[in-house]
Amino acid sequence: MLIVNDLRPNISFEYEGNIYTVLDVDRNKTAMRQMIVKVKVKNVRTGVINELSFTGGDKVEVAQIEKKKMQYLYDSGDSLVFMDNMTYDQIEIPKDNLKWEMNFLTANLEVDIAMYENEILGITLPDKVELALVECEAAVKGDTATSALKNAKCETGLEVKVPLFIDLDDHIIVSTLDGKYSSRA
Repeated sequence: MLIVNDLRPNISFEYEGNIYTVLDVDRNKTAMRQMIVKVKVKNVRTGVINELSFTGGDKVEVAQIEKKKMQYLYDSGDSLVFMDNMTYDQIEIPKDNLKWEMNFLTANLEVDIAMYENEILGITLPDKVELALVECEAAVKGDTATSALKNAKCETGLEVKVPLFIDLDDHIIVSTLDGKYSSRA
């Protein structure tokens, strides 16, 4: 158990059946009242950010979220298969839980999988990944007055805007935070 007065950013805890990660803490203590602790939290399962209020001295259960390095293997139809790098155990995660992440998953990509008591909470991608282009518009000659961009499609189906000098079959680096072109690989 953890007293709410000791909550700090990035600490995870369980409260009313949900798992939260602390984003910010605000403590308010006046002379005539008990301390009020307002905690800005993110629900780990749903991603919803909200604020919880506690009185000083309340207790919450610490949530031990385990992160494992795993390797993406393949798409099995309705789920994605990952393998533990140490034990070679394989797990399947439904595609519905990883809609955004699927834009960046290529064979053998290493990711961190967050687990709480054998429940898979999600995956953490590297900041940037290398993707091959499978479709790319032709550059228009003379269209270089500003930093001109053209449409391109990556091997995973992700569509990005790339500079005119990028050609079909090139490899590019893409940011996994916003899905934008970063550099040529």
